[in-house]
Amino acid sequence: MMIARRYFITTGAAACCSLVAARPLSAQSYPQRPIKIIVAGLPGVPFDILARAVADKLSASLKQPVIVEDRPGAAGNLGAEAVARSAADGYTLLIALSTTFTVNPSLYKKLPFDPNVDFRFLTLSASGANILVVHPSVPINSVAEFVAYAKKEPISYAHGGPGTPGHLCMEYFALLAGFQTVPVAYRGNTQLSIDLVAGRINFGFVGGGGVIQHIRAGRLKGLATSAPQRSVLAPDLPTIAELGYANFEFEAKFPLAVPAGTPEPVAALLEREIHNALTSPDIQERLLPMDMRVVASTGVEAKSRLQSEAALWAKVVKTTGMHVD
Repeated sequence: MMIARRYFITTGAAACCSLVAARPLSAQSYPQRPIKIIVAGLPGVPFDILARAVADKLSASLKQPVIVEDRPGAAGNLGAEAVARSAADGYTLLIALSTTFTVNPSLYKKLPFDPNVDFRFLTLSASGANILVVHPSVPINSVAEFVAYAKKEPISYAHGGPGTPGHLCMEYFALLAGFQTVPVAYRGNTQLSIDLVAGRINFGFVGGGGVIQHIRAGRLKGLATSAPQRSVLAPDLPTIAELGYANFEFEAKFPLAVPAGTPEPVAALLEREIHNALTSPDIQERLLPMDMRVVASTGVEAKSRLQSEAALWAKVVKTTGMHVD
């Protein structure tokens, strides 16, 4: 009996010790192989550039390669679905437009993921505004003149695809200002910008980094920014809110997330390292020419902000009748 009892105590103690050791070991040993960041957008878009800058920082701090893979399509839904269905082990991250989580649930009848269930958010990495632009051939030089013009007949405008910031900005503004629109969809902003400068289409809300150079050169007229504050790159441009539309504010944000169920020590490590990367001076300098600013929120703040914006956009989508399927 004494031998058996001694054996039982020894085995139990060893098992207990192994469990205690195993918990920190899983976090301490991460990562053991390359990490992937899936970009839910086209190559070369601002948050793809941001993802690559963050990947370089993470690779250095975590001592493992961090690979960036572009997975565009369906206003971010394809990339988000890929990550939602990935193993929850910290080796697959997502960066997407905030609208993937705040607008798409109302814009699409059915989503292949649930923003509130399928992701553990790490941060709202950065944000960027859109600028309301007009071709110089159109005799409009202010937001007031634009609204008056648009109220005469439905206004045709360019946007980068259903559910993209340029689409949402104009429809939200039209709702507040009381005019009708005829959206003209492009696949991304490259051809859109070419056609705006050429005068093939005269109006649009376009990301600041893509049009400020054209505004400075006189190839486009900038009327106002959609952000709650003026752009550092174009401080003379007013915000739409300060021109009498106090409830208007639109900034695209770029959440980073991992699949729900990712071990919390691993998610917390990623959150911390990503925050360190985003707040480094060289990344902030890299974002400036794209008219983007670092947000670097916590994961909890990101989830709360996205849920709040989703409630707003549910009302906007319902009121405007926007849909894509």
